[in-house]
Amino acid sequence: HVVKTLTNALSSDLISHAYLFDGPRGSGKTSIARILAKALNCQDRKKGEAEPCNKCSSCLEINQGNAMDLIEIDAASHTGVDEIRELTEGIKFVPAKSKYKVFILDEAHQLSKGATSALLKTLEEPPSHAIFIFATTELHKILPTIISRCQRFDFRKLTVPEIIKSLEMVCGKEKIEMDNHEELSPELKN
Repeated sequence: HVVKTLTNALSSDLISHAYLFDGPRGSGKTSIARILAKALNCQDRKKGEAEPCNKCSSCLEINQGNAMDLIEIDAASHTGVDEIRELTEGIKFVPAKSKYKVFILDEAHQLSKGATSALLKTLEEPPSHAIFIFATTELHKILPTIISRCQRFDFRKLTVPEIIKSLEMVCGKEKIEMDNHEELSPELKN
């Protein structure tokens, strides 16, 4: 449901200035955040489509982890007000190369109350070139005022049958034979 909603938003060019990805560890929050950043800044993404090309300079820089306009912050180690104020000062500047300057704040629930308050003004009046993606495993620790300013997506881990179905689909598209999943051990079936 998360991928489908984001795909539809990108295809329709209905972009939010702030997203909140909530869910357990390993459910894909940071990976989807990076893919969203890539799609937003892809120079060759076709109108009406959501998929990034993975060939333009913006896509390649994000793939290689050296995109200047994608700022990933581990909020667990950058919790202070001064660090967030420095970030909000940098938001004023337009992106170096891309359409958007995308800020991914991982473990956003670990921001201090002061840091969150410093960020709140920017979320209330964001520059048109800035997009925030907050990722958290503990939604209850995020201030309601932050949540209310974000488009929220709840992530969950896939079940084994969902994983098998996805693998069957990929194997079918790639014309790869897959072992019979009925032979899985009982602990993997659950």
